[in-house]
Amino acid sequence: MNRINIPPEEGDYYTNEMGFRVFTEQYHLKRGYCCKSGCKHCPYGYDKKTDTIKR
Repeated sequence: MNRINIPPEEGDYYTNEMGFRVFTEQYHLKRGYCCKSGCKHCPYGYDKKTDTIKR
């Protein structure tokens, strides 16, 4: 799979109270694939505990 780095635009992320960048569903969909990192706003339904994607 060719993975392309998509530069973040407005609405693609926010900074949480700990100062970390949290990507939004908008960014994940624009990127086009699941990174299997257990992202908070994963639109692909990835479950890190079971390593499965539920659609």
